[in-house]
Amino acid sequence: MSAETLQLIVPVAGIVAVLFAFYLARDVLSRDTGTQAMVDVGDMIREGADAFVKRQYTTIALLALGGAVIIGVVIALVETKDVADVPALAGAPIGIMTGLAFLVGASASMLSGIIGMTISVRSNVRTAAAARRSLVEAVQVAMRGGAVSGFLVVALSLLGVWGIFTAYETFIADVTVAEAPFLIVGFGFGASFVALFAQLGGGIYTKAADVGSDLVGKIEAGIPEDDPRNAGVIADLVGDNVGDCAGRGADLFESTAAENIGAMILGVAAFAIAESAGWPSPEAWIFFPLVVRAFGLLATIVAMFFIRGTETENPMNILNRGYWVTTILSVVGLAITTNIMMNTGGSTSNGLPVWLWFFFAGIVGLATSVVFVYITQYYTAGTFRPVREIAEASRTGPATNIISGTAVGYETTLVTAVTIGLAIIASHWLGAQAGLTNAAGHDVGGIFGTAVATMGMLMTTAYILAMDTFGPITDNAGGVAEFSRAEAGAREITDRLDAVGNTTKALTKGYAIASAALAAFLLFSAYIDKVNLIQTNRGGELLESVNLADVNVFVAALMGAMLVYFFSSLAIRAVGKTAQAIIVEVRRQFREMPGIMDFSQRPDYARVVDITTAAALREMVLPGLVAVAAPITVGILLGHEAVAGMLMVGTIAGVMLATVLNNGGGAWDNAKKYIEAGNLKDENGNVLGKKSDAHAAAVVGDTVGDPFKDTAGPSLHVLVKLLATITLVLAPLFIR
Repeated sequence: MSAETLQLIVPVAGIVAVLFAFYLARDVLSRDTGTQAMVDVGDMIREGADAFVKRQYTTIALLALGGAVIIGVVIALVETKDVADVPALAGAPIGIMTGLAFLVGASASMLSGIIGMTISVRSNVRTAAAARRSLVEAVQVAMRGGAVSGFLVVALSLLGVWGIFTAYETFIADVTVAEAPFLIVGFGFGASFVALFAQLGGGIYTKAADVGSDLVGKIEAGIPEDDPRNAGVIADLVGDNVGDCAGRGADLFESTAAENIGAMILGVAAFAIAESAGWPSPEAWIFFPLVVRAFGLLATIVAMFFIRGTETENPMNILNRGYWVTTILSVVGLAITTNIMMNTGGSTSNGLPVWLWFFFAGIVGLATSVVFVYITQYYTAGTFRPVREIAEASRTGPATNIISGTAVGYETTLVTAVTIGLAIIASHWLGAQAGLTNAAGHDVGGIFGTAVATMGMLMTTAYILAMDTFGPITDNAGGVAEFSRAEAGAREITDRLDAVGNTTKALTKGYAIASAALAAFLLFSAYIDKVNLIQTNRGGELLESVNLADVNVFVAALMGAMLVYFFSSLAIRAVGKTAQAIIVEVRRQFREMPGIMDFSQRPDYARVVDITTAAALREMVLPGLVAVAAPITVGILLGHEAVAGMLMVGTIAGVMLATVLNNGGGAWDNAKKYIEAGNLKDENGNVLGKKSDAHAAAVVGDTVGDPFKDTAGPSLHVLVKLLATITLVLAPLFIR
């Protein structure tokens, strides 16, 4: 098979994945919806989620439309024939193309989040109904519902990048395959822009509702989680979907889009070497990232048929089985792709063919994915030391619980940094062994090796996102079972699935931050390539390195680290302010409607949903605008090299802080679940379960961790990549 023929797998795999997602959606929607009481609470969740998403995405769409116009005008004014010496790209045309790419990326990101969440809010009641019969059936329903989001996000990202690249390269006069990647960077910026606001808005909503309903319901009123007497419970269940489904879907959509485009830009340098050396199909080096991801999609489709097990099996093992199938098949797809698309017809000085070195680099990326899945499980699952340590600390009150959880969060940075560092060094070394050097004698293979590793890691994105969406679906299923007063057996199964769902949500965040860290080096290198292309066409000085001893670069780097912490502060504060409004309202209803406690009066759920929606949308604007404005301001004032320093240091700080927030928050959450499951005992062997002092302390710790793991932490994933996409798009504006 030739490289040209293999490239056809990209649109085929994308379309097949979309069709398979609709097949899964149809299968889930055909399932039993349970009792009428289950249907009623499911309808309330769906209506609340639909109302929030409609208002949120209307706001985001207006912001994106304004952003596209501004970007188009700025690029038209400052970038005249900077991408290539082509008259068709001078001035306004390239501005229009960049603005259009931004809109397409933003639209596809919004669409993937909306469709995925639409299925998730219909999967919850069906998972609860399945839990009345079988644990395995409940796992399958929740996982298939989550997979709809996973497949659509990755497929739309793949088809979007391929489609706009093909359109520009085919229909714009004089644009070559080597120039097109620089013209579609707006697609990644649009995806990042939407993802930031979607993750912020959804994260603020979900955690404010969770914190507000938990503090008043479980601590003050002494009623169970998801009890129908709590006016905030519907807002809490709605939040699981808008934060962990729509928000995370937009996050990973922009991850795959931005990193794909960055890898294609780095592939341009390899393309130039291949073309000058007369290697077959030199354009294959640019298309390689798309083809690899297409194989990852096909591998995930096969893996979905391996989601099966026994009633006594740990549900996490059932999910891990499918993950391993995806990973093994991805290795096969990676071998096929590298062998065909990177086959130079010769060997390197060490006797091995070029493609084999890049295959090994891709294996490093896949291995990093596996390692992060298990690192996150270790730090957030109740079967391991960190969560048990926090649970033990809860014996002596909330203060020691919080101290222990904070320590666990900080501890996770060690293994995270070491793993990422080893992955970058190994993939760079392997790529360098391929011997790709450009006309100036600079190594290209090493940098491209890190791009291949990143693409290898992203091959499993669809399955990882399916496991992530599994979390809110099972969380909602537990709420539906509790709210509808389902039989004890069903609630026991949904509790088991909810604990697993907390781990799957946490490991997705670990995966996202690992991919962001690997991509940081990739996107930073892509930024350098973009700057040097512009400087070459302008006759300016090339940017060979970034000098941290330069005062402008140092100050910009300082601003990058500051932005990470200031942005996190705004996000966490937004949760606190919104939660206060919910607490006041839920307390009011308990006080003024005494019949709520004996079920003779129905709480006003809609009122709390409306308060949460309005507050979340209002509070998401400031941190979002700060994130967008900061790198632009630094670039205009301090220049393009300073922006590079901000990008490097901001990324490092963002990756480390996100690791602390994600894993620390996940560990706090499952420490509470560990105690609720009856695993903590006092010195006399008595179980310290729900309503014990230890449980109350764990609830406080979980409440502290909520905005960490579901608002600020995930939003930092987006911020890290937003810094890279903004600098890529607006590089001409920053060059003096």
